Order: sequence, then C-alpha cells, then structure tokens
Amino acid sequence: MTMTLPQVTRFPESPYLSEEGRRMRDAVRAAAPGLAERAREGELRGALAPETVSVLHEIGVFRITIPVELGGFALGARDTTEVVRELGRIDGSAGWTVIVSSASRSALALDDRVKDEVFADIETWQGPLLFGATVFAPKVGDGRKVEGGWMVKGRWAFGSGCKIAKWGSVGFEYDDPDTGERRRAMGLLSPEQYTIVDDWQVMGMSATSSNSVQVDEEVFVPEYRVIHTMDMPARMDALRGKYQGVGFMHSAIGTMVATTTAFAALALGMTEGALDAFVEQAAKRPPFNLPYPNMAAMASTQVVAGKARAVINTAAAVIERQVDEIDRRAVAGEDFHPWEEPEITMDLVHQIHECLRVIDGLQLALGSSTVGLSNPIQRFVRDVHVLATHGAFRIDPMAEINGRDIFGFEPLPVMAALSSPPPGKLPPNPVNGNVPGPVPRPA
Repeated sequence: MTMTLPQVTRFPESPYLSEEGRRMRDAVRAAAPGLAERAREGELRGALAPETVSVLHEIGVFRITIPVELGGFALGARDTTEVVRELGRIDGSAGWTVIVSSASRSALALDDRVKDEVFADIETWQGPLLFGATVFAPKVGDGRKVEGGWMVKGRWAFGSGCKIAKWGSVGFEYDDPDTGERRRAMGLLSPEQYTIVDDWQVMGMSATSSNSVQVDEEVFVPEYRVIHTMDMPARMDALRGKYQGVGFMHSAIGTMVATTTAFAALALGMTEGALDAFVEQAAKRPPFNLPYPNMAAMASTQVVAGKARAVINTAAAVIERQVDEIDRRAVAGEDFHPWEEPEITMDLVHQIHECLRVIDGLQLALGSSTVGLSNPIQRFVRDVHVLATHGAFRIDPMAEINGRDIFGFEPLPVMAALSSPPPGKLPPNPVNGNVPGPVPRPA
C-alpha cells in the first residue's frame, strides 16, 4: 500500500462542490486500499474486478450523469472531476470507466421507451448502464431500413466498459431511403445482439474492457432505439433544463468541455498517485551507486519530486478553474461560445501531457525497481500513455487546431474543428448538410 501525502489546500473549497460530490469523493478515498489492491486483478481480467465494480456501484459513481428523476445524481463538472481525480490516484481504469459511463446520457435523447428500458435496473445493475463504441468514428457499421426499424451489422472498436455494461450504443451508416444519400445513425443493442471480441490486449488501461463488439449476422433494432446523427445535437441540447441538477444545466459546449476536464482530472489523479508511491519508495530504497542512506536523501530525487509537485499544482489550478467556470455558467444560464472550446481543450490536453512527462520522470528517477507489475508506478506510466494517445487528447493535432485559429485560418473538416467554427465563418464540407449559421464574435 502506498503512502498518501497530506491533502491540504491553501484555497477555499469550491462553491460548486456539492454535498453529494463531496460524499462520493470521500467514499472513494475511504475505499482506496481495496481498490488499489484489486487494480492488478482488473488488468488480468481485462475489466474491473467484480468487487471493485460492486464498491463503485454502492458509492454511486456510475450514476453521476443520470437524472435525479431516474435515480441518478446529475452532478456538475466540479463534482465529477473531484471523484475522477480521486479514482485516478488509485486506478486509472476505474476512473476511465466512470467517465465513459456518461454514455448513458445519450439514451435520454431517444424515445421514452428507451429511457424506460435502459434505466429500469438502475438500482441493481452493477456497472455502466450503457457503453458507446465508435459512434462517430470514421468507420462504423452498416444498416438498412426495414419495416419498424433497422437491420444492423458490423464491428465497432473501443467499447469501453462493454464487459460490465447493460446496453451498447453503436454507429452505423445507411442509404437514405428518400434521397439515396449515405447517412449515419446511432442504435442501441442489447447484450444478446452482439459478441465481445477479445482484442483489448494493450499496454495500459487494460481494465477498461475497451474491446470491440461485433455483429456478424444482421440484427433488428426497432425504430425507437435509433437516432439519426444529424438529429443528435438538437436532441441533446433539448435535455438542458429538462431534468434536475447542475449536470443538466450545461450547454452543449459546456457538456463537451466538462468531459475533457474529467479526463484531465484523471491524468492529474494518476500523477498524484505516482508521486505518492515515489515518495514512499524513495524513502525506503538505497541508491544503486551513491553513498546515501536512501534515494529520498539524494538532491536529484528531491528535484524530481519538487518539479512533479509544481506540475500537479499547475494542472489542478487549470482544471479547477475550468470546471468552476463550466458550473458557474450553467447555473447562471450562460453559454460557451464555439470559438472558446479549442483554447480550453488545448489547455486541458496540455496538462495531460505535462502529467505524462512527470510520471515518466518519476519512474526513471526511481529506476528498475518500478518495472515490476506489482509496483503501481509502472501501471500509472502505462495508463497515462494510453490516455494521452486517445484521438481527442493528442497534443499536436489539438495545437494545430488552435494555431489555425490564432492565425485566422478556417478550421479543417475534422470533428474537433467542426465543433468550433471561428466567428463569422463556416467549416468546409459540413457533415450531412447540417450547416450551422455564422457565429459572430462580440467586439
């Protein structure tokens, strides 16, 4: 078990941290020893250990983004990052699974029958209610219209949480029966309709069960379990204010940015966990070739630790500022402007990569003792690298998006750029003809 550094703050507690968020965060903190002990078991299973899932279910973390009216908590951005950051200190895969469990929110945009089906077992189902697999990826499945619904087949990668989720959401393309155009939709599948492929053999985040799911022979998806991609933005935006809780006061861009802050908070938590382990181990371990009683007495070790804490404090300041602003605007009924999103996201992605560099440095400073699979530092190294390679968090593409904006170029026709047209301009090649109007920037 690793030593936990004192958690002392020099700043007032955020007014946007709710009692429920505080309770969850503290419950995760109290459960930390057992969660840490089972982290390796989760890696070997390729999914969170059953006891870990049970503990997290009891705490309620899989219901963070579910409406209060349906048995959830509808927590805001600050609450979510506090919980995820605490999980990151223990097990990155657990934190990742909690973040992606927010996929259940998409079910609210469909017919009320879907809502009744998906949330029927909310009190008893242990794990995420819904996972999403390549809904918006370049390659999705295939569908065709039939009476009463759709016949769907395909293979969908990166279904995080699929081994412990109740439902799956997948993307598919189809020929519009009226126009013949190729369009996209998202459909909900029940577990008996797909098989899980044993392809999540990876260097890190192994317990997220981010396997592919596959449908070889067409399965029927009723019309009410399908939503067309072009309809999703408006449907999701219509959820704002429909349910109780700060989580349903966020604008569409606020919700998107809140998700990115959660992943940045996960990287921050992993960095804190790695530093905890580093401090404990350095105090016990003698250096290989220097006459110090332990590595903690070495100036070079102290420098590494000092720099690590500075990065942690900086990342925390950036993340906490953003989540509080997200919640502040939500409560005030204020929107984020589209041109604000790239800069905010870039700041957060930058913090993820700074955390990666710190965790790498901690391992290198401590040496070969960290490479054993029982040592949590090596798991933090592997997990943060997988987090940072996610398409949404690769720093150079995100920097290019921001650089184009700085120099006044139009955004490229990619998903991130499409979400953030510069003022008065439209991105080229808008998807499916769903063209937004010009977005003027105030003087």
